[in-house]
Amino acid sequence: MSTGRKRHNSQTYYGLFNDSYPPIIDGVTLTVENYIKWLSALGKTPCMVTPHNPLQYKSGVKIHRYFSLPIASRHPYRYGYPLADPLIWHRMRTTPFRLVHSHCPFSSGRLAVYAAKKQRIPLIGTFHSKYRDDLEHSFKRLPWMTDLIMGRILDFFNACDHVWIPQSKVEETVREYGFKGELTVVENGNDFADMIKGDVAAHRKSARERLKIAPERLSLLFVGQHIREKGVFTIIEALADLRDTTDFCMHFIGTGYAEKEMRRLVEKYGIKERVRFLGTENRRSVLSDYYAAADLFLFPSPYDNAPLVVREAAAMGTPSVLLRESTAAEIIRDQNNGFLIDSDPREMASLIRTLACNREKMAETGINARKSIVRSWRDVVREVAERYDDILKTHDTEYHFPGTSF
Repeated sequence: MSTGRKRHNSQTYYGLFNDSYPPIIDGVTLTVENYIKWLSALGKTPCMVTPHNPLQYKSGVKIHRYFSLPIASRHPYRYGYPLADPLIWHRMRTTPFRLVHSHCPFSSGRLAVYAAKKQRIPLIGTFHSKYRDDLEHSFKRLPWMTDLIMGRILDFFNACDHVWIPQSKVEETVREYGFKGELTVVENGNDFADMIKGDVAAHRKSARERLKIAPERLSLLFVGQHIREKGVFTIIEALADLRDTTDFCMHFIGTGYAEKEMRRLVEKYGIKERVRFLGTENRRSVLSDYYAAADLFLFPSPYDNAPLVVREAAAMGTPSVLLRESTAAEIIRDQNNGFLIDSDPREMASLIRTLACNREKMAETGINARKSIVRSWRDVVREVAERYDDILKTHDTEYHFPGTSF
């Protein structure tokens, strides 16, 4: 432990680490972005550490980027290779962090462990994803790699002083992976929480008009990576079942390796005129309109822990259809603030067909979702900041800030 005096009145940072950052957009990226926004508003200066991306993104925050290469099967994601970037290790030793918080156990997580060790500061890790599922897809031909990397993931969380999870049910997955330490639930927030100021029904009507969706047509929505793990083929099979009985339109927002096969099936089933693939939508105001215009948000994913998209839909008054017993479904009370099904396209189609004849039930369920599962990022990050303060108070009070004279 350092025995010298701590330097006062110098700029220090709250380190946020993640393997993805804009222009890549996903749930964890949005989490980190909102941490940055609201920590800054609270006077806690963040510093982002993330792999280099050749696409330019202007940010007002201090960012340390390090060497990376593209992931062919998961465009636009990138592999971070800090071992090929000597400068990043120097920056981890010399950037005066108050604490470091990693939202990823991979390359950025390793850098967070290094920074915490070298500077003797607290390390927080948040468990966001079902990492084994990702790895099993990436290493289909090298299955032994999955166990190897899972061991490294466990090493990362064991190195953390504090491990956070976004929902209590996520503990089941964490324990399954072998982590035995203490866990703290810190929820995710929602930047759409305060968007609707007046009547929800009027806002939704305006959104449908802007998107030119007929009032009588059932509007369905999926937002997320177009990958098999998200249940996208369950959705398409259900849509095929609805083809001759229900007047619907379906919007898929996002990209992913399964998109080509999804498009092929949509054409095969003769529903091409009713299904639109919109790609990535980074304009939050436009995305919020798609949520608001939807009657149902379809998310039959066994993969996700605490998907932001379900809360985003709820903020706009749109109920979700989730898989019964899935981790994501923990916050849903069936037929009250959402709908639960088994992983069966026929059951999904049957539910949608029934609800298409009961618009009042969908609207009521959406309002209940809005009341019960929507929390603003401002409120969440205020809690995060308080937790940071408590962690710093209980941690070793002597910090070795790089550049400090002893």
